[in-house]
Amino acid sequence: MTVPAPEVASAVDARAVTGRFGSFTAVDAVDLQVRAGEVVGLLGPNGAGKTTLIKMVLGLLTPTDGTVTLFGEAPRLEHRRRIGYVPQNLGLWPDLTVAENLEFRADVFGRNSAGDPGDAPEAYTPEQSGTLVGELPHGMQRRVAFTAALQHRPDLLVLDEPTSGVSPLARSEFWDLIGRQAERGAAVLVSTHYMDEAVQADRLVVMTRGKVAAMGSTDDVIAGRSTVTVATRRWTDAFAVLDEAGYDVILAGRTIRVPAGDLEQVGRLLMTEGITAEVHLAPATLDETMLELDR
Repeated sequence: MTVPAPEVASAVDARAVTGRFGSFTAVDAVDLQVRAGEVVGLLGPNGAGKTTLIKMVLGLLTPTDGTVTLFGEAPRLEHRRRIGYVPQNLGLWPDLTVAENLEFRADVFGRNSAGDPGDAPEAYTPEQSGTLVGELPHGMQRRVAFTAALQHRPDLLVLDEPTSGVSPLARSEFWDLIGRQAERGAAVLVSTHYMDEAVQADRLVVMTRGKVAAMGSTDDVIAGRSTVTVATRRWTDAFAVLDEAGYDVILAGRTIRVPAGDLEQVGRLLMTEGITAEVHLAPATLDETMLELDR
Protein backbone atom coordinates (compact mmCIF):
# COMPACT_ATOMS: atom_id res chain seq x y z
CA MET A 1 0.00 0.00 0.00
CA THR A 2 1.41 3.37 -1.06
CA VAL A 3 1.02 6.14 1.47
CA PRO A 4 0.70 9.57 -0.16
CA ALA A 5 3.36 12.04 0.83
CA PRO A 6 2.12 14.78 3.14
CA GLU A 7 1.39 18.08 1.45
CA VAL A 8 4.17 20.59 2.02
CA ALA A 9 2.97 23.83 3.56
CA SER A 10 3.44 26.96 1.49
CA ALA A 11 6.20 29.30 2.54
CA VAL A 12 3.61 32.06 2.09
CA ASP A 13 -0.12 31.56 2.36
CA ALA A 14 -2.16 34.76 2.34
CA ARG A 15 -5.94 34.50 2.35
CA ALA A 16 -8.29 37.40 1.56
CA VAL A 17 -5.66 39.87 2.74
CA THR A 18 -6.86 43.47 2.78
CA GLY A 19 -4.98 46.65 3.58
CA ARG A 20 -6.89 49.89 4.16
CA PHE A 21 -5.53 53.32 4.97
CA GLY A 22 -8.47 55.46 6.03
CA SER A 23 -10.96 55.40 3.18
CA PHE A 24 -8.36 54.11 0.69
CA THR A 25 -8.07 50.37 0.04
CA ALA A 26 -4.56 49.58 -1.19
CA VAL A 27 -5.01 45.78 -1.22
CA ASP A 28 -8.46 44.24 -1.58
CA ALA A 29 -9.05 40.62 -0.49
CA VAL A 30 -5.96 39.15 -2.19
CA ASP A 31 -5.00 35.46 -2.06
CA LEU A 32 -1.32 34.61 -2.53
CA GLN A 33 0.60 31.35 -2.15
CA VAL A 34 4.33 30.79 -2.68
CA ARG A 35 5.73 27.27 -2.36
CA ALA A 36 9.25 25.99 -1.94
CA GLY A 37 11.19 25.77 -5.17
CA GLU A 38 8.98 28.10 -7.22
CA VAL A 39 9.24 31.68 -8.42
CA VAL A 40 6.01 33.66 -8.19
CA GLY A 41 5.94 36.92 -10.10
CA LEU A 42 3.83 39.68 -8.59
CA LEU A 43 2.97 41.78 -11.60
CA GLY A 44 1.21 45.09 -11.99
CA PRO A 45 1.62 48.79 -12.71
CA ASN A 46 2.88 51.26 -10.14
CA GLY A 47 0.18 51.81 -7.52
CA ALA A 48 -1.36 48.36 -7.99
CA GLY A 49 -0.72 47.42 -4.35
CA LYS A 50 2.27 45.11 -4.81
CA THR A 51 4.53 46.68 -2.19
CA THR A 52 1.72 46.95 0.37
CA LEU A 53 0.91 43.27 -0.12
CA ILE A 54 4.58 42.31 0.29
CA LYS A 55 4.86 44.31 3.51
CA MET A 56 1.76 42.60 4.94
CA VAL A 57 3.15 39.19 4.00
CA LEU A 58 6.39 40.01 5.82
CA GLY A 59 4.64 41.39 8.89
CA LEU A 60 5.87 44.94 8.28
CA LEU A 61 2.25 46.05 7.99
CA THR A 62 -0.72 44.52 9.77
CA PRO A 63 -3.54 43.46 7.43
CA THR A 64 -6.87 45.16 8.01
CA ASP A 65 -8.58 41.86 7.18
CA GLY A 66 -7.54 38.37 6.13
CA THR A 67 -4.81 36.04 7.33
CA VAL A 68 -1.15 35.37 6.54
CA THR A 69 0.84 32.26 7.45
CA LEU A 70 4.57 31.76 6.93
CA PHE A 71 5.94 28.22 6.69
CA GLY A 72 2.57 26.87 7.82
CA GLU A 73 2.39 28.93 11.00
CA ALA A 74 1.18 32.30 12.17
CA PRO A 75 4.00 34.81 11.55
CA ARG A 76 6.58 34.91 14.33
CA LEU A 77 9.74 36.93 14.85
CA GLU A 78 11.81 33.76 14.38
CA HIS A 79 10.54 33.44 10.82
CA ARG A 80 12.46 36.53 9.80
CA ARG A 81 15.71 34.58 10.11
CA ARG A 82 14.42 32.37 7.27
CA ILE A 83 13.59 35.29 4.98
CA GLY A 84 15.77 37.27 2.60
CA TYR A 85 14.24 40.62 1.62
CA VAL A 86 15.34 43.23 -0.89
CA PRO A 87 13.00 46.25 -0.66
CA GLN A 88 12.73 48.94 -3.30
CA ASN A 89 15.05 51.18 -1.28
CA LEU A 90 17.50 48.22 -0.98
CA GLY A 91 17.59 48.27 2.84
CA LEU A 92 21.23 49.32 2.98
CA TRP A 93 22.91 51.99 5.11
CA PRO A 94 24.55 54.46 2.70
CA ASP A 95 26.88 55.83 5.38
CA LEU A 96 28.30 52.37 6.18
CA THR A 97 30.83 50.56 4.04
CA VAL A 98 29.99 47.49 1.97
CA ALA A 99 31.71 45.22 4.49
CA GLU A 100 29.96 46.89 7.45
CA ASN A 101 26.54 46.51 5.80
CA LEU A 102 27.10 42.81 5.16
CA GLU A 103 28.55 42.14 8.61
CA PHE A 104 25.64 43.88 10.31
CA ARG A 105 23.05 41.94 8.29
CA ALA A 106 24.90 38.68 8.98
CA ASP A 107 24.81 39.37 12.73
CA VAL A 108 21.10 40.24 12.63
CA PHE A 109 20.24 36.96 10.90
CA GLY A 110 22.46 34.87 13.14
CA ARG A 111 25.02 33.96 10.54
CA ASN A 112 28.79 34.43 10.78
CA SER A 113 29.81 36.80 8.01
CA ALA A 114 32.99 34.79 7.48
CA GLY A 115 30.98 31.77 6.38
CA ASP A 116 30.24 30.53 2.89
CA PRO A 117 28.02 33.09 1.10
CA GLY A 118 26.51 30.33 -1.03
CA ASP A 119 25.65 31.50 -4.52
CA ALA A 120 25.24 35.17 -3.64
CA PRO A 121 26.49 37.49 -6.38
CA GLU A 122 29.97 38.94 -6.36
CA ALA A 123 28.96 42.19 -4.70
CA TYR A 124 32.26 44.04 -4.68
CA THR A 125 35.98 43.86 -5.28
CA PRO A 126 38.35 43.74 -2.29
CA GLU A 127 39.16 47.40 -2.97
CA GLN A 128 35.47 48.31 -2.67
CA SER A 129 34.83 46.52 0.63
CA GLY A 130 35.74 49.69 2.53
CA THR A 131 33.72 51.98 0.24
CA LEU A 132 30.62 53.66 1.60
CA VAL A 133 27.55 52.11 -0.03
CA GLY A 134 26.21 55.57 -0.82
CA GLU A 135 29.24 56.18 -3.04
CA LEU A 136 28.69 53.08 -5.18
CA PRO A 137 26.89 53.09 -8.54
CA HIS A 138 23.22 52.07 -8.38
CA GLY A 139 23.81 48.68 -10.01
CA MET A 140 26.57 47.84 -7.55
CA GLN A 141 24.35 48.82 -4.63
CA ARG A 142 21.79 46.31 -5.86
CA ARG A 143 24.45 43.59 -5.93
CA VAL A 144 25.30 44.36 -2.31
CA ALA A 145 21.59 44.24 -1.39
CA PHE A 146 21.25 40.82 -3.06
CA THR A 147 24.30 39.54 -1.22
CA ALA A 148 22.96 40.82 2.10
CA ALA A 149 19.63 39.06 1.48
CA LEU A 150 21.22 35.76 0.44
CA GLN A 151 24.16 35.33 2.79
CA HIS A 152 22.09 33.43 5.39
CA ARG A 153 20.61 31.14 2.65
CA PRO A 154 16.95 32.05 3.24
CA ASP A 155 14.07 29.64 2.72
CA LEU A 156 11.94 32.53 1.41
CA LEU A 157 13.35 35.25 -0.82
CA VAL A 158 11.19 38.36 -1.31
CA LEU A 159 12.28 40.92 -3.89
CA ASP A 160 10.37 44.15 -4.49
CA GLU A 161 11.16 45.35 -8.02
CA PRO A 162 14.79 44.25 -7.60
CA THR A 163 15.96 45.20 -11.09
CA SER A 164 14.47 48.68 -11.32
CA GLY A 165 16.91 51.11 -12.86
CA VAL A 166 19.63 48.62 -13.83
CA SER A 167 20.92 47.64 -17.26
CA PRO A 168 19.34 44.82 -19.31
CA LEU A 169 22.49 42.72 -18.78
CA ALA A 170 22.35 43.19 -15.02
CA ARG A 171 18.64 42.35 -15.03
CA SER A 172 19.42 39.09 -16.82
CA GLU A 173 22.15 38.25 -14.30
CA PHE A 174 19.82 38.92 -11.37
CA TRP A 175 17.15 36.66 -12.85
CA ASP A 176 19.69 33.87 -13.31
CA LEU A 177 20.44 34.26 -9.62
CA ILE A 178 16.72 34.18 -8.75
CA GLY A 179 16.35 30.94 -10.71
CA ARG A 180 19.25 29.37 -8.82
CA GLN A 181 17.61 30.18 -5.49
CA ALA A 182 14.46 28.33 -6.54
CA GLU A 183 16.55 25.40 -7.77
CA ARG A 184 18.11 25.00 -4.32
CA GLY A 185 14.58 24.89 -2.83
CA ALA A 186 13.87 28.46 -1.77
CA ALA A 187 10.44 29.97 -2.31
CA VAL A 188 10.77 33.22 -4.27
CA LEU A 189 8.31 36.11 -4.50
CA VAL A 190 9.39 38.88 -6.84
CA SER A 191 7.45 41.95 -7.90
CA THR A 192 8.12 43.63 -11.22
CA HIS A 193 6.53 45.76 -13.90
CA TYR A 194 8.89 44.48 -16.61
CA MET A 195 6.95 42.07 -18.84
CA ASP A 196 10.10 40.41 -20.25
CA GLU A 197 11.08 39.49 -16.68
CA ALA A 198 7.64 38.29 -15.65
CA VAL A 199 7.64 35.46 -18.20
CA GLN A 200 10.55 33.86 -16.32
CA ALA A 201 8.40 33.26 -13.25
CA ASP A 202 6.71 29.89 -12.70
CA ARG A 203 3.42 31.58 -11.83
CA LEU A 204 2.09 35.11 -12.10
CA VAL A 205 -0.23 37.01 -9.82
CA VAL A 206 -1.41 40.10 -11.69
CA MET A 207 -2.65 43.00 -9.56
CA THR A 208 -4.52 46.10 -10.67
CA ARG A 209 -6.04 48.69 -8.35
CA GLY A 210 -5.40 46.54 -5.31
CA LYS A 211 -7.10 43.41 -6.60
CA VAL A 212 -5.95 40.22 -8.32
CA ALA A 213 -6.95 40.55 -11.97
CA ALA A 214 -5.44 37.24 -13.15
CA MET A 215 -3.15 34.45 -11.97
CA GLY A 216 -1.44 31.37 -13.32
CA SER A 217 1.28 30.75 -15.86
CA THR A 218 1.98 33.32 -18.56
CA ASP A 219 -0.09 31.22 -20.99
CA ASP A 220 -2.94 31.06 -18.46
CA VAL A 221 -2.98 34.84 -18.05
CA ILE A 222 -2.91 35.51 -21.80
CA ALA A 223 -5.25 32.64 -22.79
CA GLY A 224 -8.08 33.67 -25.10
CA ARG A 225 -7.01 37.31 -25.39
CA SER A 226 -6.42 38.81 -28.80
CA THR A 227 -5.11 41.94 -30.48
CA VAL A 228 -6.22 43.55 -33.72
CA THR A 229 -3.29 44.12 -36.09
CA VAL A 230 -3.40 46.82 -38.77
CA ALA A 231 -1.04 46.91 -41.75
CA THR A 232 -1.30 49.89 -44.07
CA ARG A 233 0.92 52.26 -46.04
CA ARG A 234 -0.83 55.12 -44.27
CA TRP A 235 0.17 53.83 -40.86
CA THR A 236 0.71 57.28 -39.35
CA ASP A 237 -2.82 58.33 -40.33
CA ALA A 238 -4.26 55.03 -39.07
CA PHE A 239 -2.46 55.40 -35.76
CA ALA A 240 -3.81 58.94 -35.29
CA VAL A 241 -7.38 57.90 -36.15
CA LEU A 242 -7.40 54.95 -33.75
CA ASP A 243 -5.72 56.93 -30.99
CA GLU A 244 -8.24 59.76 -31.33
CA ALA A 245 -11.06 57.19 -31.18
CA GLY A 246 -9.85 56.15 -27.72
CA TYR A 247 -8.21 52.82 -28.51
CA ASP A 248 -5.04 51.62 -26.81
CA VAL A 249 -2.65 51.71 -29.76
CA ILE A 250 0.82 50.14 -29.95
CA LEU A 251 3.24 50.55 -32.84
CA ALA A 252 5.39 47.49 -33.66
CA GLY A 253 7.59 48.56 -36.55
CA ARG A 254 4.97 49.88 -38.98
CA THR A 255 2.30 47.45 -37.84
CA ILE A 256 -0.32 48.86 -35.51
CA ARG A 257 -1.61 46.66 -32.71
CA VAL A 258 -4.88 47.40 -30.92
CA PRO A 259 -5.13 45.29 -27.73
CA ALA A 260 -8.64 43.91 -27.07
CA GLY A 261 -9.92 45.80 -30.11
CA ASP A 262 -12.98 44.71 -32.07
CA LEU A 263 -11.95 43.52 -35.53
CA GLU A 264 -15.05 44.78 -37.34
CA GLN A 265 -15.16 48.12 -35.54
CA VAL A 266 -11.50 48.87 -36.23
CA GLY A 267 -11.87 47.92 -39.89
CA ARG A 268 -15.03 49.99 -40.26
CA LEU A 269 -13.45 53.05 -38.63
CA LEU A 270 -10.43 52.96 -40.94
CA MET A 271 -12.65 52.45 -43.99
CA THR A 272 -14.79 55.43 -42.98
CA GLU A 273 -11.64 57.56 -42.87
CA GLY A 274 -10.64 56.35 -46.34
CA ILE A 275 -7.67 54.30 -45.09
CA THR A 276 -7.08 51.01 -46.89
CA ALA A 277 -5.65 48.46 -44.50
CA GLU A 278 -5.26 44.75 -43.80
CA VAL A 279 -6.91 44.09 -40.44
CA HIS A 280 -6.49 40.75 -38.64
CA LEU A 281 -6.71 39.17 -35.20
CA ALA A 282 -3.53 37.94 -33.48
CA PRO A 283 -2.80 36.46 -30.03
CA ALA A 284 -2.17 39.12 -27.40
CA THR A 285 1.21 39.58 -25.75
CA LEU A 286 1.64 39.83 -21.99
CA ASP A 287 2.14 43.61 -22.29
CA GLU A 288 -1.12 43.92 -24.20
CA THR A 289 -2.91 41.71 -21.69
CA MET A 290 -1.75 44.01 -18.90
CA LEU A 291 -3.22 47.01 -20.72
CA GLU A 292 -6.54 45.21 -21.00
CA LEU A 293 -6.57 44.09 -17.37
CA ASP A 294 -5.72 47.57 -16.10
CA ARG A 295 -8.66 49.29 -17.82
